[in-house]
Amino acid sequence: MPRMLDVSNEVRAEIGDEEADRLLAGDSAPGGYDCTSCRTPGDPEQERTSTVLFVGDETAVLAFAHSTCLPSQVVQVTEEQLQSAARSISGYATASTAHAQHAQYVQAAQHAQHPQTAPAAPYQEAPAPRHHSEAPYAVPEQAVLGVTSGLVLLAGELHPALVVEPTAPVARPGSLGAGDDFLPLLIEQGFMPVTELSTAPAVLHGWSVLLAVGQLHAVLQPNPNGGQPVAWWQAHQPLQVTEGWRAAANKHQQVLLFAAPVGSIGRQPREDLLRDALDRAAANGRLVTAALPLAGL
Repeated sequence: MPRMLDVSNEVRAEIGDEEADRLLAGDSAPGGYDCTSCRTPGDPEQERTSTVLFVGDETAVLAFAHSTCLPSQVVQVTEEQLQSAARSISGYATASTAHAQHAQYVQAAQHAQHPQTAPAAPYQEAPAPRHHSEAPYAVPEQAVLGVTSGLVLLAGELHPALVVEPTAPVARPGSLGAGDDFLPLLIEQGFMPVTELSTAPAVLHGWSVLLAVGQLHAVLQPNPNGGQPVAWWQAHQPLQVTEGWRAAANKHQQVLLFAAPVGSIGRQPREDLLRDALDRAAANGRLVTAALPLAGL
């Protein structure tokens, strides 16, 4: 039976025509896999399947997903993120090479181990990215971005959300002042201010949320120099999310990101308290939001 496998031109360019043809012929494709997005079993002989290539500095991981969950694509990640994911999963082909192109992949076992779930509103702080000249913003004194995950109820439906708040004011690149330009700079990137939480925001194309093995690894933004997306926020340790959060993310195929300036949200241990803080920030004109598509491993 022919494999219902999709290898995008982008993936083909990285792994080479020979390996792409082997995948399509079924010579190196898995007999079964756990979807990189929804974490449920898939079968390329029974359902359309996407190849998703994650490329680090030294290692490439070829993963598989239901085509209804993710399109075939190449995602650039850090080597640390890739190695962390590879240690926890099976059912993926890997190549130890600085570039994936023409690499021969070794197929592992079929199914991945599912991570344990975490409390209702996992929280993690990580250094905000250092800026380059075209970056969205600069962070004096290397402020930290606190990221909290939780479910937000909008129009009677639960949505997966990430709430981002820096620990210090964020200045515009080149600015010597002490003001806080965190929200204006995000608005310039396409995030929209909100005064109440009633409906889901529009999708911000070019940005995405990277999940690896059901854990949150990064928020990706367009590369100012072109090419693959780069990390806007990156976890120093994978942030576990709840089963309900992951199920909602798989259902909507996107995550709502809410951002507020320092002092607006605070660390909230429960989702009801997190929602109250979001409502207050919105009412005070201190909240921007966007829906970010999923990228998964």
